[in-house]
Amino acid sequence: MRQAQQDGDPKKAGDLWQDAHGLVFTTKYRTPIEPGNLTRMFVLRARRAGLRVIPLRKPGHTCSSLLVALTVHPKVAQRILRHSQIAMTMEVYAEASEEEVRTALRQLSEAMGTG
Repeated sequence: MRQAQQDGDPKKAGDLWQDAHGLVFTTKYRTPIEPGNLTRMFVLRARRAGLRVIPLRKPGHTCSSLLVALTVHPKVAQRILRHSQIAMTMEVYAEASEEEVRTALRQLSEAMGTG
């Protein structure tokens, strides 16, 4: 269905028409959607639907932090989040709670025989 929408009349777009290069979501001229425009469209549609507007990056952070809390292996989390680099998953997205840090330190202390 989306492909049919993208296959609109290239004559209307003239020189602005581009090959979509396999992209699913594009502008009406099949160019990549600019992040600022995507954010504006998201906010507009969320407000129209009466939904609370959250930054688009928040779902990724939330998902990553939940995967950490569930002790999902970092490489599995990387695949779920579709990051090409594990550093993106672990350094930018994942956040460990204070309780998780305390638990890890307690376990480390017990493993070393000092707890």
